[in-house]
Amino acid sequence: MQIQSMHFKARAGEKLADKRLQQNLKKLSTKFVSGRASAITELDDFEGTRNAAIERRMRAINNLDVWLETFEAEATRRGATVLFAESAEEASRLVVEIAKKHGVKKAIKSKSMVSEEMALNKALESAGVQPIETDLGEYILQINNNEAPSHIIAPVVHKDKEEISDLFARVHNRPRLTDIPQMTREAREMLRPQFLSADMGITGGNFVIAETGSVAIVTNEGNEGMCTILPPKVHVVVTGIEKVLPTLEDFATVMRLLPRSATGQSISNYVSLLTGPRREGDVDGPEHMYFVLVDGGRTGLVGSEFQDMLRCIRCGACMNHCPVYQKIGGHTYGWVYPGPMGSVLTPTCAGIENALDLPQASTLCGECHVVCPVKIPLPDLLRKLREKQVDEHLRPASERLGLMAWAFLAKRPALYRLATRIGVRFMRLMAGGKKTISKLPGASGWTDYREMPAPSGKTFRELYKERR
Repeated sequence: MQIQSMHFKARAGEKLADKRLQQNLKKLSTKFVSGRASAITELDDFEGTRNAAIERRMRAINNLDVWLETFEAEATRRGATVLFAESAEEASRLVVEIAKKHGVKKAIKSKSMVSEEMALNKALESAGVQPIETDLGEYILQINNNEAPSHIIAPVVHKDKEEISDLFARVHNRPRLTDIPQMTREAREMLRPQFLSADMGITGGNFVIAETGSVAIVTNEGNEGMCTILPPKVHVVVTGIEKVLPTLEDFATVMRLLPRSATGQSISNYVSLLTGPRREGDVDGPEHMYFVLVDGGRTGLVGSEFQDMLRCIRCGACMNHCPVYQKIGGHTYGWVYPGPMGSVLTPTCAGIENALDLPQASTLCGECHVVCPVKIPLPDLLRKLREKQVDEHLRPASERLGLMAWAFLAKRPALYRLATRIGVRFMRLMAGGKKTISKLPGASGWTDYREMPAPSGKTFRELYKERR
């Protein structure tokens, strides 16, 4: 997927003006936010469970090479083939080679954000293989001119029922339906022949388990079973190298948090643990199983100040609660991962020079850190990225000079007090006797879109002194 994060500001303006999108994004707070709040109360010790999950995820990340080698050995022992890809492009090439090796003409896919990183559908099509998305949200996006997902859990959250109804009627060439159960039935009817005629099934992997060489796949639709167990003779798992967990017990711990944080469920409808290809006596399963484990910049985070980002379990809670994401949606961020997690992952994995605005795309309110099931300090990581941008002169000169001026004053209390006394009186003058300021030199980025509360004309120190 091509990185377009440099267009963040222009896209944000477009999305804010899109009234239909604004209405659709309200589903985040009415469904995901309230659902999570209710679901975590079911746990007797939510904080203890979070701490246990953090310990287990960091145990894997701190010894990533060891656990990946263990996983490779166990998966190979059970008949699977494990391949490592340094880049997303290499990963796509490996999957295409697997498809060619087995004469694949059609591949059915379960939802995978790593496959979006890889631009896998485009690579398969170029090689003469037809990819079919089978997650309902991803299927909707695919038949809508291969539109990119806007959310890692609910890829089509930016669309409403009427838009999807029109799309189905046009693409399926059937009467327009508006009843959701009927619409989902129609999608099943369209997808069932694809399931039964596919040569290869491609899935992501929520986690891979080192001690058993297994992949864990969590869904709500059951399509991952259709992609891996029934017709396809080849099953390919594509996932990031950081998704390894040492043991099944570790997986059980994390699963107490993942569905609750993602969709507000106690547990997802389907949890599949798949180990190796079909063995003698098995009644189903693929004849061949491959794992393509993608680096894509992840090893660069190991041991760095951004290492905590690797323990992300891809639940989407940070974006569901983010006041910025709630207003602009996922497409604004310009790459696979939106919201606070994307504002850290895109600059760190794809290059900070390709995502200059993303570290700024946050109020630093801290809500993302509060709701993260594994307590990733996202606001701190965003601040570090901002510091890195300033150090590397990647921010505008006016911004850097402004920060230097502020730092100069902040280190000199007497001068700072004088400057603030002058500043609040000037701002009071700009208000013209009103309670708000509609125009302020040097702050047009704020006042062009909203009004700024006018100060009383005195500094906090002055008001505090008067009260004493």
